[in-house]
Amino acid sequence: MTDPFAHLHDEGYAAGFARGRVGHADLIAMSGRRTVSLNGTWKFTPDLFDEGLRQKWYLWRRDPPARWDWPRDYDEEAAYDMTVPSCWNLARAEWMYFEGSGWYARDFTWPAPMHGERTFLRIGAANYEARVFLNGAFIGSHRGGSTPFFLELTDALRGLNHLLIQVENRRERQRVPMHHFDWFNYGGLYREVELVHLPPLFVRSFNVGLTNDGARIAASLALSGPGDGQAVLEIPELDVRVVFPVANGEGRIEFDALPERWSPETPRLYNVVLRYGADVLTERVGFRTIACEGHEILLNGRPVWLRGLCVHEDDLALGKVSEEADVRRRFAHAKEMGCNMLRLAHYPHHEMVARIADEVGLLLWSEIPVYWAIDFDNPDTWADAENQLLEMIGRDGNRASVIIWGVGNENADTDARFHFMARLAEAARAVDPSRLIGAACLINRVEFRIEDRLTDSLDIIGLNEYFGWYERDFSGLERLLANSNPGKPVVISEVGADALAGHRGRADELFTEDCQADIYRRQLETIAAAEYVRGFCPWLLYDYRTERRQTRFQRGWNRKGLIAEDKTTKKLAFGVVADAYRRLAGNR
Repeated sequence: MTDPFAHLHDEGYAAGFARGRVGHADLIAMSGRRTVSLNGTWKFTPDLFDEGLRQKWYLWRRDPPARWDWPRDYDEEAAYDMTVPSCWNLARAEWMYFEGSGWYARDFTWPAPMHGERTFLRIGAANYEARVFLNGAFIGSHRGGSTPFFLELTDALRGLNHLLIQVENRRERQRVPMHHFDWFNYGGLYREVELVHLPPLFVRSFNVGLTNDGARIAASLALSGPGDGQAVLEIPELDVRVVFPVANGEGRIEFDALPERWSPETPRLYNVVLRYGADVLTERVGFRTIACEGHEILLNGRPVWLRGLCVHEDDLALGKVSEEADVRRRFAHAKEMGCNMLRLAHYPHHEMVARIADEVGLLLWSEIPVYWAIDFDNPDTWADAENQLLEMIGRDGNRASVIIWGVGNENADTDARFHFMARLAEAARAVDPSRLIGAACLINRVEFRIEDRLTDSLDIIGLNEYFGWYERDFSGLERLLANSNPGKPVVISEVGADALAGHRGRADELFTEDCQADIYRRQLETIAAAEYVRGFCPWLLYDYRTERRQTRFQRGWNRKGLIAEDKTTKKLAFGVVADAYRRLAGNR
């Protein structure tokens, strides 16, 4: 007889679900793919104690209670309705601060495959770890809360299918980010879920862009398995049609072409079509080069000064969910301010962000959440961070707007951190030598100098500094800039001050709009004297949720936004930065 109490004492209940973990090697290029959406209403059950794994809910039949042979702790038919994508925190008031597991369930029908067709489940993002079960079978798992993942369902599919996805969002020391960070820990399936139809042998990855010298176009592909033959690449607007060989699952070609260069001023995109066998991919691609020379950042060979702005994914009603209208609103505000660049803090944002940035002409700094004091000595933490980095690069590698891969933010310069992040920079450069590598660094507080061992591994030195706010004396900023000679471009990657919208007062009165505006005026005047500073990123566009902050002015919000959390009410500092950016654009 099975012991009905065994699961109560089983602390190894999750061990078997680490097998089948997917990552960057399992990504699939998606442009132009045929998909079936699984968005909509699912059944949801919160599971604070992981009873679903302990008791193996995924094996239970969905009988009504009248037909149960023994008492149960899971009744799927009585579960809550939950929209996918969404954040569970906003579904019910009592779940606002819920951290634990939640089980998503739904049925779907599926026709019999034709000609060996394969079916994959794609989840745009689930925070933080997800485990997938189909028709009672464990399919696989993924960790990392901001990047997409794919699991093949082909052999487990039936005509009528029951899909269960467990998502777990606990903050833990060894995770990326770790348990201590400065944004809200939303949980759930908060990006799109879909099924993808693919031929037996398909193109897993595809990259196209200018060579680093800008002289030619280079394209490469990797198949889902060993395969030979020919691939065809077409760019109709350039009268390009090239055929190139594919051997043992890989192919590469370089060819002459003269595309108009993509830039924020002229965001020109071209239709690109790739064919291999029965597989066809279509992309909208911009062609540009990005490089550093001395303290200059060169876009298409010409110096560019990054008039930036930091943005988080956060919304009063949607939480971390991004809808197209919200993304376009962010970009409209950035354009109104005079920005040509956004720093996507502090994790990979929705993939449509880079696609729309390509379209409207905004440069992007995209990063992973290697944030503060993560567990740099832990090999498992390293594997998690590297995978998130490579998933981000694999997803957005064809986006002209993305010019900087960020490998970390505000990490103390310890030996463990140096080796960890230098390896991340090396990994990024190995798979994508066409972009710049950056990190938001701290300063030498003894010598008051921009000095971090990691800078030798970077192209862009990010500098987070809050002179005028956390460090009230502005003379420290003057001293820092005068003492530094980094030999590379520096971007002020964070700067700012909290201000409660509508709260007015003296320029030296904390949390007033007047104080925030004055700090930005003085900051922009001071950095103008440093020739090696080649960009400025206010922290940040909108106020956002974070439970770390609990003064009478904050109440669970970071108030450093230039616009309030309603995404409408502009603070005084918005106009200060906009005026400065207009002058900068006119002078450069």
